[in-house]
Amino acid sequence: MSSLSDSFRKLADQVDQAEANVKAASSQGKAELQANVAEARRRADEQSAQLRSKAEDASNRASDGWQQVQDEWDAHVQRLRQRIDQKKAEFDRNEAEHQAEMAETDAVEAIDFAAAAIEEAEYAVLDATLARADADALMATA
Repeated sequence: MSSLSDSFRKLADQVDQAEANVKAASSQGKAELQANVAEARRRADEQSAQLRSKAEDASNRASDGWQQVQDEWDAHVQRLRQRIDQKKAEFDRNEAEHQAEMAETDAVEAIDFAAAAIEEAEYAVLDATLARADADALMATA
């Protein structure tokens, strides 16, 4: 019975650690968060592989019901992972689109600024040319 109690305590500790990891995620930078996501996925894959191994070892002794539960769990995990990967791809596309739109807006603003600077430069050159012509005319009459 102690072994079951220990296993249950280990499960509770695992939940506590997962909760702490989820809470900490909101304050992590992108690189750290990506690393933690990869590590969580690795641990989940490892846990799933261990569960499959135990199920295979016990399949000779256990009822087919547990094998069916394991198969259904594996299918559920696969569906969940596919949805997560799809959402991530959609997010990546949406984020890339947003970044591209921001870069294009920056480019348009830089072009507009450059156009205004060219207009200002043209005005300054023409005004200087006029001032030089006025000065030369005054010098010629003096």
